[in-house]
Amino acid sequence: MSSTQTVQTPPLFAAPRRLGTHLVGGEEVAAAGERELTRADPATGEPAWTVVPATDAEVASAVDAAAEAARAWRRTPPAERAAALREAAAAVRAAADDLGSLLTATTGRLIGQARESAVVAADLLDEAATTGLGATGRTLAGAPATLDVVRREPHGVVAVVTPWNDPFPTAAGLLAAALITGNTVVHKPSERSAAPGWELARLIAGALPAGVLNVVNGDGGTGAALVADPRVALVAQVGSTAVGREIAARVGARGGRVLLENGGKDPIVVDAGVDPAWAAGQIALGAFTNTGQICTSVERVYLHEAVAEDVLGELVRIAEAMRVGDPADRATELGPLVDEVQLAVVDEHVSAALAAGAEALAGGSRRDGAGCFYPATVLDGCTADMAVMTEETFGPVAAVTRVADFDEALRLADAGRYGLAATVLTPDLAHALRAAEELEVGTVKVNAVFGGAPGGSADPRKDSGAGAGYGPDLLAAMTVLKTVHLEAAH
Repeated sequence: MSSTQTVQTPPLFAAPRRLGTHLVGGEEVAAAGERELTRADPATGEPAWTVVPATDAEVASAVDAAAEAARAWRRTPPAERAAALREAAAAVRAAADDLGSLLTATTGRLIGQARESAVVAADLLDEAATTGLGATGRTLAGAPATLDVVRREPHGVVAVVTPWNDPFPTAAGLLAAALITGNTVVHKPSERSAAPGWELARLIAGALPAGVLNVVNGDGGTGAALVADPRVALVAQVGSTAVGREIAARVGARGGRVLLENGGKDPIVVDAGVDPAWAAGQIALGAFTNTGQICTSVERVYLHEAVAEDVLGELVRIAEAMRVGDPADRATELGPLVDEVQLAVVDEHVSAALAAGAEALAGGSRRDGAGCFYPATVLDGCTADMAVMTEETFGPVAAVTRVADFDEALRLADAGRYGLAATVLTPDLAHALRAAEELEVGTVKVNAVFGGAPGGSADPRKDSGAGAGYGPDLLAAMTVLKTVHLEAAH
């Protein structure tokens, strides 16, 4: 543990399942608010968690602590900041099983995926500890008797607001980028995954000096108070487009800066000549992983008519064979949606599509019984005006449109208000290069719905946000530039 550390980290979240504390200035502070948020177990529908949102005064206190710690932390040598992040990574990796179980219990994510997401969070902390020691500025070609440099400096206090659907990697990536570059942080995890978010941040804070990382729990009201504080120089948010726009308006009105990664409606284009079974497997992976609740889930499917029947046959077979059930059971392949609110959105989108002429080849209606379960669904005959093709569904739904050729598929894939990511499955190199050039999205994936080497960066387009969401360019976005011109005294 670092010599400057004052935070004590007791055992992971224990019964009763009530989150009534915040982390402020290195101390766990009992929540003073009277409001309580009740969250249900997504697998049973029974009340399981209570969260006490931070009051405006508690949010201000957390910002106070971050502001007070900022001067010392920015002056901490980068190598020492990196060592702290590596220590935090080790703590997160050691707690991966407990963190995974907590995420499964609160959001319904499959236990194996939940644990792996905690490991990825640890990897991101380690990665930032390495990449954060890279170039911190540049020297300019000034006059021989002068020194001209451009310095990268921290913003100061950064607010990190993260979502519920993949909270460990999302939070770890943003927190690590802010911390390694010398910023102090106030973090607000989503109220839908408050307990996992709290535990992850608490483990990271355990490797840091008091006040460098503070955590406030709560809902939109808590977040609104945080982003409105004039001492918060930068807000980094991952979440819905609606919330992102509200944050941008609030922060912009006071002259602050924002980094936003928001909604997506990612397409997949399936070209002629692909292997139907492989293509169906890629679609299923993209549409059904985490019950379709990933920012870059496949939500629109454009099938070339030459392969459509065969691909759909394989996709339906996969969907109907998926084992739906308890997310804590490692044999389960499709768990519940996060809550009844999300279940209602999925059901509404699918029902409207069916009423407008789409055909359910698999699934198509919510499952009877307790819990927020919805079966893997394949809809054929979807049209561009359906909500299931235009708005975030965020559920296990593969909405399919058949197309006559690659040109039509590319045009439809590029349409709409979102521009987060897109996938193209094609054996044609010319088509792959066209897709990379023409698709107005932050990330283009060819012949794989997930994957990619470390070190990449992407700016989401359109309504999907603004500013690098990961990679070395995220580190740059966590800093501001200063030019220094130096001459010897005469």
